[in-house]
Amino acid sequence: MRIITYNVNGIRAAISKGFQEWLQVANPDVLCLQEIKADDSKFDRAIFESMGYHVYLHPAIKKGYSGVAILSKQEPKHIEIGCGIACYDNEGRVIRADYDNFSVMSVYMPSGSSGEERQGFKFQWLDDFYNYINQLKHTLPGLVISGDYNICHQPIDIHNPKSNANSSGFLPEERSWMSKFIESGFIDSFRYFNQEPHNYTWWSYRAGARNKNLGWRIDYNMVTNNLQHRLKRAAILKDALHSDHCPVLLEVEH
Repeated sequence: MRIITYNVNGIRAAISKGFQEWLQVANPDVLCLQEIKADDSKFDRAIFESMGYHVYLHPAIKKGYSGVAILSKQEPKHIEIGCGIACYDNEGRVIRADYDNFSVMSVYMPSGSSGEERQGFKFQWLDDFYNYINQLKHTLPGLVISGDYNICHQPIDIHNPKSNANSSGFLPEERSWMSKFIESGFIDSFRYFNQEPHNYTWWSYRAGARNKNLGWRIDYNMVTNNLQHRLKRAAILKDALHSDHCPVLLEVEH
């Protein structure tokens, strides 16, 4: 099973940049999208249904903001919209597809880069999401949590760790949370296969950052430890240019 996570920074904008044609070639079994920035009236399901996908959305209440989706070739046994916490569900941050052997979640974690209020919201989210997942693991032990975590875990994951030491997304508290999350029973699937530096998934639109590969690795496919024996391959698909992020691939034995 090929699982791809992709923060598209607006599904309509991505489609205008060739996203549909890319998807036909990439052909994942499950596609987890973040920042779709579209509700049902603006998300053209027919494009993806014609390619054989079942389409599930969790848009934000606020128009043109946030939102997650899962596109799946196989019809899931169950789709869970949201996490049951209103302040996050109003922003369209979590959607989950349950299959026979495991579940796949598309998650868009908050950014704290706009100021102290949103950074506080992000810290609260991290506490709540950690508790939510640890409860969920009791009933769904096999989890793939794919998405934009808005956190670089280690210095290897960011182009300039020293100058970004006090930047949201690389704060000591955020990095500690990521360590705690992994230690609670998860594998960072990309790092499981690749320990090389200079592998990023997001680049600022400013100062030609992408061409210079001045990026951050903030998009992950996290996998519960009990799925380790099924991991086959992971890759960052940096040549996909429909967003300021790029897709991240995980292949697992179904």
